[in-house]
Parts: sequence; structure tokens; C-alpha cells
Amino acid sequence: MITGKITCLHVTDVRFPTSLDQHGSDAMHTDPDYSAAYVVIETDAADGLKGHGLTFTLGKGTEVVVCAVRALSRHVIGKALEDIVNNFRDFYRQLTSDGQLRWIGPEKGAVQLATAAVLNAVWDLWAKKEKKPLWKLLVDMDPHQLVSCIDFRYITDALTEEEALKILQNGKQGQRDREEHMLTSGYPAYTTSCAWLGYSDEQLKKLCSDALKEGWTRFKVKVGADLKDDIRRCELIRDMIGPDNIMMLDANQRWDVQEAISWVKDLAKYKPLWIEEPTSPDDILGHATISKELSPVNIGVATGEQCHNRVMFKQFLQAKALQYLQIDSCRLGSVNENLSVLLMAKKFNVPVCPHAGGVGLCELVQHLILFDYICVSGSLDNRMCEYVDHLHEHFTYPVIINRAAYMPPKDPGYSTEMKEESVLQYQFPDGAVWKKLILEKKVEV
Repeated sequence: MITGKITCLHVTDVRFPTSLDQHGSDAMHTDPDYSAAYVVIETDAADGLKGHGLTFTLGKGTEVVVCAVRALSRHVIGKALEDIVNNFRDFYRQLTSDGQLRWIGPEKGAVQLATAAVLNAVWDLWAKKEKKPLWKLLVDMDPHQLVSCIDFRYITDALTEEEALKILQNGKQGQRDREEHMLTSGYPAYTTSCAWLGYSDEQLKKLCSDALKEGWTRFKVKVGADLKDDIRRCELIRDMIGPDNIMMLDANQRWDVQEAISWVKDLAKYKPLWIEEPTSPDDILGHATISKELSPVNIGVATGEQCHNRVMFKQFLQAKALQYLQIDSCRLGSVNENLSVLLMAKKFNVPVCPHAGGVGLCELVQHLILFDYICVSGSLDNRMCEYVDHLHEHFTYPVIINRAAYMPPKDPGYSTEMKEESVLQYQFPDGAVWKKLILEKKVEV
């Protein structure tokens, strides 16, 4: 029996000054400060366990998400965890269908990011109560219970509840062998940390060289600001990693549709596997056009990190607008909505390659992709999970990478818990780190 009533919810604006060293820089986000609206929920349970959750932001605007979390908190405080998980679909709808708050969504923007943060904390609490890492909680769950966590509203023309149940039931076959394979070998990863757009050539060379020595074979390169510069950087990196290793490109929404097609064709000689976010993340038909035009040069389209919700993913899949689907653990409505997208991807036979370029995203999304392989897709073909080597030291249970693979977490929970000292030092604007930077006029408030 799951005991404990949620008694309070705390949310903190936590920001890391990554812009000072150009970590995370790309063609559209030139000065990101990796940040989070960090949620802690407490219960009256005798064991004193807390649930921790977050959503990822880039600095300014985190305060808006914090306000949205506080607005949603009335749906959480006073609820018993047992009542939530026994009727998770209804609880999900309470958060996403609040009669007033949904007007500033619905299921998109700051209110959706806030929903993710709150629900991530609830899932963390549930997994801790069951004394399991989240991926294992999901793997061990009965297919009927998994389906009961999903809101199928607006997607039944692409995936019905009955179809989802059948996919999960079929996924039971060979599940134990796949789980053992993950525990032994881990889930394949690719690195983005070598080629942020703001890095110098010398830095790119050193990071690529170090990554190759560590066993990395898949590399993502940020592009989109200047074609001549992109050609030079892609040539440099292709020469560094060799002809047999995999390269991906990421434009972070920089181009118009025809511009994307032309630009990527000019980079085709470097044999990229995909172009990520070539245009507006909302332009489903634009992505479909780009996909069709790049197919003859064997370059796929990847997108999803700024895809608002399951409805958009449904349309991307129906329009054949992507060849690689990138879920995000903090953009969609937490585990609940990600489950629906993983199941749709399975039905449409599109590989899932999660986005994890941000603080805490690697820690969270590893659980989802492990579940996907073990229980849904059953395949590693054309599948990999992003990894960035930044800020893991601030988490109580940081991600573990071994020979370019995510090793399954063993600690109970969703790996979302941050170290208290990190939260205190980096809370904005009153943490010691930010007070010092503001005093030295190294940042603007």
C-alpha cells in the first residue's frame, strides 16, 4: 500500500552560468544559462521521503515557470499519493485541464513546463516509495496500469487505448533478456559536448580527441549561423572522427524551409545521419517538405525537443515529417505524456532518440529510453540517446556513462534530486554564486 499525503510543494529558480564559457551555445541560443524550476514535494509519511522534480530552462524566464508551478500546486497539496497513482489519468487532466490555467496553454508553453516539473516530482516520489529506479518501476508495471497513466484525448485517431495495451503486452516477450542486456551493456549514447557553436577550433579538436579515446563513436555538431563556418567545422570534425563514426547536425530552428534544404545539401558530403530542428518546431508540414527533399541524399530529419505535446508528435508522425523522434523529459507532460509518444513511435515504426541537452535532462531521460527498449521498441537499430557532459556533479544520483553508454540507474527514484548545497549556491538571484557574479558585473539581472 502506498501511504502519504502531500503536505507542501516548494519550487526554486536554480540557474547555472553556462553562458560564461559558451556551454550549450547554438545558432539560436547564443548565451544559455542552463537552469531549472526545481520542485520538492513533501508528505506526511513516516519515512519522510520527498519527491523531486524539475523542468529545464535557459535562464531568463525561469521565474515565469516558477510562478506557473505555484499556480498548479493547489492541485497537488492535500492529495494522497495512493489516490494519485491509482487514478493517474484523472490527476494528469486536473493539471493540464485547469479551467483557467489552460487558457495560457493549453498543454504548451510555461504552464506545460510547470506541469512537467510537478509530475516529475510525483513520479520520483512514487518510485522512491516502491524502492525502485523509475525505469524499473515502469518495466515491472502491468500493461493495464501503464495505459491507465496515459491521457489518450486527441490522439485516438493515431493510437487507441486498445492498441497501446497490445503493444505493451507484446513487449513482454523477451523483456527479461533485454533488461539483462541493458544492465550489462547499457543504452548507446551520442555526445553533443564536443561541438557547441561558440567553441573554438582548438577546443573542438581537443574535445573530439578526448571523446574518441573514451569510446565515443557518435557526435553531434551545432550548425546554422554561417554556411562557410559550418563547412569548415564539419570538415574539421569529420576529419577528427573518421569516415566510419556517425555525425549528426543540429540547427536549433534557425532556417526557413527552403533555406534548410539548400544549406543541408551543401553539408551532405560530410555524411550526416540527420539534421535536427531545421526550421520552426511548430512547422510540421515544413518538416515534411524538408524530409522529402533530403531523402535522396540519405539525411533524415530529427526533432522533438520543443514539440509541445503528444498532439504535435501525432501530427509529425502522421505527416511523415521526421525520421528520428526526440522526446524530452521536461517539455512534455512528464512520464505520462512521454509514454503516449513512445507508443505512437512504435506504431509508426520511427526510432526514438531522446533530447538530453540541458541540466538534469540526461538524468531523467535515461529512465524513459531504458523503458522504451525493454518494453516498447525492443530494438536498438538507429537508436541512441543524447549526452552532454555538464552539471552532473550537482545531482545526488548523477548519470553513469561507460564506454559511450548509459548504465541503468540503481538508486530509487527518477534521478531528479539535486544536492542541497548546489540549490543554495545557484538559486537565482540570492545564491552565493549569483551574488558574486552580479557584484562583479559579469552578468545582467
